[in-house]
Amino acid sequence: MIKTIRVMLIPNNKQKTKLFQYANTARFAYNWALGREQDNYKNGGKFISDGDLRKEFTQLKKTEEYAWLNKVSNNVTKQAIKDACEAYRDFFNGYTRFPRFKSKKHSMPKFYQDNVKIQFTDTHVKVEGFAASKKKNKQKLNWIRLAEHGRIPIANVKYMNPRIKYDGLNWWITIGMEYEDSSALPSNEGIGIDLGIKDLAICSNGHKYQNINKTQKVKKLEKRKRRLQRSISRRYEKNKKGENYCKTSNLIKSEQELLKLNHRLTNLRQNYLRQTTSEIIKREPSFICMEEYSDNYCR
Repeated sequence: MIKTIRVMLIPNNKQKTKLFQYANTARFAYNWALGREQDNYKNGGKFISDGDLRKEFTQLKKTEEYAWLNKVSNNVTKQAIKDACEAYRDFFNGYTRFPRFKSKKHSMPKFYQDNVKIQFTDTHVKVEGFAASKKKNKQKLNWIRLAEHGRIPIANVKYMNPRIKYDGLNWWITIGMEYEDSSALPSNEGIGIDLGIKDLAICSNGHKYQNINKTQKVKKLEKRKRRLQRSISRRYEKNKKGENYCKTSNLIKSEQELLKLNHRLTNLRQNYLRQTTSEIIKREPSFICMEEYSDNYCR
C-alpha cells in the first residue's frame, strides 16, 4: 500500500527564486520533448524513447545557448522528459487526450526530486542542487522549512515520486511512502450511503452529514467572493485602453485577495470531505455501498 503525504513549504526569498527556476526548467524540458515527438511523428518517424531524448538533451546543454540548463539538477529535466514521453505514449494507447504544451501563464509550476537523494528532518526538507558550494553557510540554501513538523517519517522509509508544486500562493511537497497492507478484515455491519443535495450524505445507520455549502460560514465567503469578482471586473473595464486591459497595482492586490479566498473555500470543502470519510472509515464497516446515478445500481 502506498500512502501519499502533502506538506506545505516555507521557503525564503532565495529559495523561492530557485524553486521557480527549477519549475520553469522542468516546463521547458517537457515542452522540448513533446515538440521533438510531434516533429518526429510528422516526418514519418517512430516513437522516440525517453532514453534517446535524454541523451539528445544532454548534448543540447553543452551548447552555449542552453548553458543555463546546467544550473538545475539533472534529475529535474530527466523526469520532465520522461513525463512527456509517457503522456505521448498514453495518448496513442487510448488512455488520455493528446498532451498539450505547458504554458507559463496557465500551467501549475512543478518539478520532480530524486527519491534517493531527497532528505528529510522533522522540520526541513533538502532539495538537490540549490547550492553547489560545500560550505555550511551555503548548504543552508538546500534546506527548506516545513510548515508541519514531524509529519513525514524519516526512519526506515522508502520515498516514492517526490513532487514540489506551487498552487499560486504556497509551495507544497507531495511524496509517497510504502506501507504494509492491513491483513485484518473488518467484521462490523456494512454501510449504505445516499448522496444528496440538501445533505451531503445520509448513511443507512442513521448518521446524516450536512452539505457544507449550506453553512453560514461558506455562504458568507461566497458572498464576499462574488463582490470581489464584480469589483475586479469593474476595474478591468475602467482601466481598459483600446482593446487591451491595463493592470494596476491595486488590481493585482485584489486578484491576490481573490486567489486567497478561493483557496480558503477549497480548503474548507476538502477538509470537511476528509473528516467525513475518515469518520465513516473509523467505524470499520465490512463494506460500503453507494448509489450509482448513471445506472441506478449499488456497487
